[in-house]
Amino acid sequence: MLKQESVSGPVTETGRVTVRAIAAETGLSIATISRVLNGGGNVAAETRERVRQVVERLGDRAPEPRRRPPARAIRKPVFVRCPYLLTDYFGHIVTSIAETLAQHGQSMLLDAGDAVVGSAVVRELPRRRDAYGALLILPPEPTADLEALAERGYPFVVVDPRTAVPRGMVSVSAAHFSGAWSVTRHLTELGHRRIGVITGPPSWHTRDDRVGGHLAALSEVGVLVSPELMRHGEPATKTGVWAGGELLDLRPRPSAIVCFNDKVAVGVMEAAAARGLRVPADLSVVGFDDIDVSRATTPRLTTVRQPLQEMGRTAVTMLMRQFNGHAHEALSMALETRLVVRESTGPAPGTG
Repeated sequence: MLKQESVSGPVTETGRVTVRAIAAETGLSIATISRVLNGGGNVAAETRERVRQVVERLGDRAPEPRRRPPARAIRKPVFVRCPYLLTDYFGHIVTSIAETLAQHGQSMLLDAGDAVVGSAVVRELPRRRDAYGALLILPPEPTADLEALAERGYPFVVVDPRTAVPRGMVSVSAAHFSGAWSVTRHLTELGHRRIGVITGPPSWHTRDDRVGGHLAALSEVGVLVSPELMRHGEPATKTGVWAGGELLDLRPRPSAIVCFNDKVAVGVMEAAAARGLRVPADLSVVGFDDIDVSRATTPRLTTVRQPLQEMGRTAVTMLMRQFNGHAHEALSMALETRLVVRESTGPAPGTG
């Protein structure tokens, strides 16, 4: 019978082959071998065959399924990739991940900052010996790299995915469609009909979700969006300044502007002030995220609260389930957002 724990080396005194012996022969991690032996998912066919051949060669009979070791037995750090500056957005997610991993007796190996955005680290993860398992935050890697990682049976969770996650891949994000719908509906209830929109980069699937929510809320009041009211750009203050400026220079100008995030909204408020417009008397402005800056503006910003810390906690839980061999009933989880109404929104001019 194959033993999960080594007694005095790669083979026990009774001649039974250990998981460590198979790991030494194949070069695979103990967790990957455990998934193979216990019929777990996310393991490539060639990996299963490789383990089977080694088991057969070492003379052990087919092992009986048994429960995998608990997550706290995984000693290597979890690889956490966040190829962005750890601002108040990403900082909340990473901090929550670190705290939750610690509760599971796990440490993390952090790969963060703009300088690492172009690295090939995701493709190299299965060969690394300094960490096992990964949490990938808004990964810029092409979908093919993530699919290859999944095919090799490497445990990972995508947090706040940038592009649509392939079927069967584990991810956690916010409910972007409903969040965008709620904030635009708030504006239509205030009488706004000519609403400008500044979205994120066209390649981000969150952009599509939020535009869809915005359009759905407008359709409920019989409004079709004019292309001239749509702009897109990076989620930064400078985007709000130039894109907001272009929208405010339209005639007639929009009575409200929906922004991809709170930083873009700050830029729009700056553009409005430069044109002598008052918020919200002349222009209502809304953001998304509810990061610290939303409470530091004058007036304070109406926005949609993303569950950033809960995303981090949920991602760790999903990874621990993979370590423990538990199946996921919901592979892609969208956490609820919440509209936070503050002083940057008011009745449309002429309706109050």
